Amino acid sequence: MSIVDFASYLPVLEPQVDVAEFKDAMRNLAGAVSVITVGTGENRTGFTATSVSSFSVEPPTILVSLNRDSSSWPALRDAKSFAVNILADSQSAVADRFAGRGGIKGNDRYVGSEWNRLDSGTLGLKSAVAVIECELDEAIERHSHAIVLGRVRSVELTAGQEPLLYWRGQYQQLLPNRDPFIN
Repeated sequence: MSIVDFASYLPVLEPQVDVAEFKDAMRNLAGAVSVITVGTGENRTGFTATSVSSFSVEPPTILVSLNRDSSSWPALRDAKSFAVNILADSQSAVADRFAGRGGIKGNDRYVGSEWNRLDSGTLGLKSAVAVIECELDEAIERHSHAIVLGRVRSVELTAGQEPLLYWRGQYQQLLPNRDPFIN
């Protein structure tokens, strides 16, 4: 028996990672705050996300990560389209509503903001930094989350807006432009 054959009989040891420590580490990764809108009419819902990224430019594709325990997961999984609304620094109240703070659910999350109906019927937030309308391309279920790939169908930009950021468990804003060589 060779050493390679012997190694195949050894148990595979999974590294033990402290989940709280992992969460603390990830809170140091600043991210833009987005609201993902999905559905139409009374079946409209959505959620707040910082796990949003461009995936590909050929073809233009967005990646969104969503916990499969979220009440929005079934709607997104079954939808043909959704929109990524990149929030402006003045839109933290929208982020809170779509995060379900105060027990707000479903269609009620849209109350109090101005929306545009996109070609797919999904709503896009007026005055967001950007609204990216997507067709659901694929949803990959792994562990506690789903990786959602959306083929970009349209993009709307609002000039002069700064993004809302999330860092260390709090909303943040970009600092005004300043000379890095002056203290």
